Amino acid sequence: MTFKKYLWPTIGGLTIALSAWLLYKELRGLSLDDLWHSLEAISPTHWMLAGLSTLLAYAALAGYDRIALMHLGRKVDWWFITICSFTTYALSHNVGASVFSGAVVRYRAYSSKGLTPAEIGVLIAICSFTFVLGTLLLAGLVLVIEPDLTERFGDVVPVEASTGTGLVILLLIALYVAASFLKLRPLKIGSISIFYPAPRVVLPQLIIAPVELIGAAGIIYFALPEAGNPGFLVVLGIFLISFSAALISHAPGGLGVLELVFVMGLPDMDPADVIAALLVFRLFYLLIPFAMALVVILVFERSRFRAEHPPDVERGKRETS
Repeated sequence: MTFKKYLWPTIGGLTIALSAWLLYKELRGLSLDDLWHSLEAISPTHWMLAGLSTLLAYAALAGYDRIALMHLGRKVDWWFITICSFTTYALSHNVGASVFSGAVVRYRAYSSKGLTPAEIGVLIAICSFTFVLGTLLLAGLVLVIEPDLTERFGDVVPVEASTGTGLVILLLIALYVAASFLKLRPLKIGSISIFYPAPRVVLPQLIIAPVELIGAAGIIYFALPEAGNPGFLVVLGIFLISFSAALISHAPGGLGVLELVFVMGLPDMDPADVIAALLVFRLFYLLIPFAMALVVILVFERSRFRAEHPPDVERGKRETS
């Protein structure tokens, strides 16, 4: 238990240290003045578009939980789902080890709505799979249109990809969708039965997850200048690689990982402009939602405490004693 307790923080810390060292090598000539000028160069219109992209991303994130609850056949108030989803992702994106940190929030929230631990476990698994599915779908499409994307990273990304790779990914997703229409029998593991998602669950997965990822990538795209900008599809592809690497690394907020991948993936752009765009991303997608999520958690826990310890009961206990 002690080993597991320190495993992910250790991995995250080592990842940050390695990324920081590699990033330092890439940005040795960058000054704070350059970075400030890059931030000042972002037009008010692009600041607004980056903000709207953030709203789109977090609105779509609520759909993850909605899809999972649909699969479970559970009905929960839409507003509650939205708040829970926002809080979960705002916290997990910043803390790192997103599956585990997000699980704590979801357990506290959905157990108050009567969901069992097993149901919450299935909900978390489906949300995670929906993200993976959306990432693969967009990655397949990007590779079909921009097959040379991975060449931007040289030897850092050891996996070579091509149009064929994208088509294989899209074929696998097509098989997943086709299987949902075949109404396969449940997979039984001991006393647990795992039901294959129905089309009413699978089809929204193919919409919600890509929309969320497109919104998140849009924050960075709109914060980048036009000079040297390779276009939204390439920025989206780099975002998919960087964000996935950040989640796998378990580094809090993907610190250092996002910056390293983007700087290497956009060699034709001024590094100061790239870092400035990522600062905007961190502000809109990570820091502001994180601060709001802490307030939500405080209010929720306070309401739960009051519900479990009514003032009249507490007063009665004191009078009896």
